[in-house]
Amino acid sequence: MGSIPTQRDITIPSTRSSGTGVDVPSVARTSLPGNPMAPSAARRFVRAALADWTALGLPTATGFTDRLADDAALVVSELVTNAVVHAGTTVELICRLEEEPPDEPTGPPSLVLEVSDHHPSRAVRNESQGAQAERGIPEYGRGLRLVGTLAECWGITYRTGLKTVWARLAVDAGEPHPRPGDDQMLQRGLRAAEILAPATRRGGGRDDRDWINRGALTFLAEASDLLAGQFDEDMIAALAGQLLVPRLADWCAVWLEPEAGGALRVPRLSRVWHAREGRNEELRTALEKEPPRLPESARGGGVAVPWPPIGTLTETDGSALAYRLIAGGRPLGTLMLGRAGIQRTPDEVSGLVEDFARRVALAIASARQYTRQATISRVLQRGLLPSSVAEIPGVDSALVYEPRGEGVAGGDFYDVFPGSGSGGRWCFALGDVQGSGPEAAVVTGLARPWLRLLAREGYAVAEVLDRLNKLLVDEAMETAEAAARMVAAAGGQELPEGPQSRFLSMLYGELVPLDGPGGGVRCTLSSAGHPLPLLLHPDGSVQPAAAPQVLLGVVEDVAYESESFDLMPGDTLLCVTDGVTERRAGARMFDDADGLATVLAGCVGLTAQGVAERIRRAVYEFGDKPLDDDLALLVLRAE
Repeated sequence: MGSIPTQRDITIPSTRSSGTGVDVPSVARTSLPGNPMAPSAARRFVRAALADWTALGLPTATGFTDRLADDAALVVSELVTNAVVHAGTTVELICRLEEEPPDEPTGPPSLVLEVSDHHPSRAVRNESQGAQAERGIPEYGRGLRLVGTLAECWGITYRTGLKTVWARLAVDAGEPHPRPGDDQMLQRGLRAAEILAPATRRGGGRDDRDWINRGALTFLAEASDLLAGQFDEDMIAALAGQLLVPRLADWCAVWLEPEAGGALRVPRLSRVWHAREGRNEELRTALEKEPPRLPESARGGGVAVPWPPIGTLTETDGSALAYRLIAGGRPLGTLMLGRAGIQRTPDEVSGLVEDFARRVALAIASARQYTRQATISRVLQRGLLPSSVAEIPGVDSALVYEPRGEGVAGGDFYDVFPGSGSGGRWCFALGDVQGSGPEAAVVTGLARPWLRLLAREGYAVAEVLDRLNKLLVDEAMETAEAAARMVAAAGGQELPEGPQSRFLSMLYGELVPLDGPGGGVRCTLSSAGHPLPLLLHPDGSVQPAAAPQVLLGVVEDVAYESESFDLMPGDTLLCVTDGVTERRAGARMFDDADGLATVLAGCVGLTAQGVAERIRRAVYEFGDKPLDDDLALLVLRAE
């Protein structure tokens, strides 16, 4: 585990102090280890940076308020938490003051927060997470939806080996913002930033009624918006605790019922949250000993439950309520919260929490439905793709396949398999179905088995595409159209008029070892409406390896042609889908001006895996936005 930095490294650029006329620094940066201690260190670092800038007398610092400090601490905590959980690398944090936003010269001053990681996309684990991991409780941040709520704007920038998520918060150089407890703030409602920021503890009297009367509707609206953006039930449980504590309770806990039926339905304590974060484990231990047992008659209203044995002498008693989480008539779990120092929770609070619990239940139900659909889609996707890729003697091969989004079957597919006979004939294919979803999955599910069947029947490359084209025109498109009708009917939508064709682009080829001591393979291939394969020679020259032909499934009476050439040791054949060639950065595409060939020319001497990784990295770095299409590429290098 790395150490937490103890002092700030504040560097240039600088701005001029109004009090001294001396240039003072307006950028603070630090490096944080990729472990669960990083978020708390980041919060302390941001607050300390704001305090330093205030002490230095920066003009912009006159607009610093407690609310800005709270929002900045919450935003940087989320960004660092996401970086630690999803990357696990060292995190670089930069806080920067901007007198004028670069994209709006007349705009107000702003505070920019940048969090960078090296994006290997792996989870971090350590000793402090071990107990939670054993219970199946992952540690989550609340997600970029919260950052988008708090920040004026935010974005993601990809550089070589580095991913940066940044957020800009406006700094008001005028009068300080009122705090959430002020009458002026209550009259204009509560933003999500104020709901999630720390609030003064309420005692169950007039303050509760005033806040509920003036801010409850806004609270519920903002809470619904935040909850609806989550598709993980544990994330929803974590967010529910953050929303309730300390605004409406001193602590909160969420149990989730298992989805599987049966007599033994043991609820799982998904999340606990205490106003004092250091007491979360103490609260969890106490609640796990005595889970709430609510009667079946409890259908959403709060039920008084015993106060758990937690806390100091001043918090050994209070009012605790439990709410059943029910959606569509199905029990999903239990929400429990407690308020110390009172014997009875006010009706106003109980009613508000009841409304909130219904929203939590609906969000959990939606998340479970999404999870079920995503699981089904992943199972289908595995069925549409080969379970293993054949190794071709004398050929070094590498494959990259990255679907655009989780939970969507269809799109690109690949295959490498032995052909018919015992002469060492090997077949490979890379395909892309027009569209996505179930209709595209139907075409993929038919095309790949047909392709293998035709290849193993001994048909030549061009003949395989001829027959596959006829099969697609005759049968696959009718099946895809029937699937489209079913999907439209299930979603209450109308099917667009006209035939719902699903065309297929495909690159298909065969490799046969060459006789003789020199090695190499004879390659025969054909491209049907697919991005043309590229051939890289050891001298760095690159050339197309096939001629363009019409898509499969468009015209029935078409005769496809194939081309043959020798792939000698050191030669590399690159096959890609349009997720590579049509990767966009504004109005430009990755393959404009032979961009793919240019990158490939710099891959001389690399292994097949090295070439694949070089191309993949270049595609990602070409644009700042995430990929908007499936990514698939196949590299074959003769040895």
